[in-house]
Amino acid sequence: MKRNANEMYFQLIALLLGFILIHAIFVTLVRPNAESTIRQQVERAAAGEPYIVPRSFYVVIKDIEQEACFILMFWAFAIMTYKARALLREESMFDKHLIAANEGARILVEDTAQFTASLRSLPQDQRNLLLPRALDAALLRFQTTANIQSANDAVSATCISESERLDSELSMIRYITWAIPSIGFIGTVRGIGGALAQAHEAMEGDLAGITSSLGVAFNSTFVALLISMFVMFFMHQLQLMQERLVLDTQGYCEQNLLRFLKS
Repeated sequence: MKRNANEMYFQLIALLLGFILIHAIFVTLVRPNAESTIRQQVERAAAGEPYIVPRSFYVVIKDIEQEACFILMFWAFAIMTYKARALLREESMFDKHLIAANEGARILVEDTAQFTASLRSLPQDQRNLLLPRALDAALLRFQTTANIQSANDAVSATCISESERLDSELSMIRYITWAIPSIGFIGTVRGIGGALAQAHEAMEGDLAGITSSLGVAFNSTFVALLISMFVMFFMHQLQLMQERLVLDTQGYCEQNLLRFLKS
């Protein structure tokens, strides 16, 4: 429960910091540069030069929809960084000799108490990690049933439960990857609606307004889809790390505990 509460607080703080940081960048850097670029193009058009729709990076990302997409991207990366650090901490347990069994040795039922005591002597934050929990579950099951297959089933059940938990914790990131392109489509609808509202100006020969609105429509979709692809790539990398953790835990238990058990 404490772990879940800490993660929830981290996510809320990360969202707040993302909003403050991204909004500050847009207010102080992006929008002033975009307005300057557009103003220069309008002045050239007023001077009789051909009007060219600006393709500046600042102009492409200046609208509110793109800002929201960048905030969500920051939030997703903060959550993934938090989870990646937790996974690296889990994987660090593979370097520890949690089961001190030599090659050729046999672990009998009466020997399980000392191995269980060794695991429970670990600090509390390490005992809650996947590998110690899987080893402890296997030893307890073997101590109770004196059956090697039952101990193997205990490892599998612990790993399956952890895999389902890790997968469920990706739900917020999956929501963000869905929300980013959705916000882009909202910008598309807003831009097209603005263009239609200025259709009468286009009929009079003034294309500046309708061109600007269509720019909002296409730019928001372009930026949102690009960010969504970027976030999804790292989300799948995180999911791969989670799957490897579970598989490596099962392999560690088989190589360092289960094969030494003797009923």
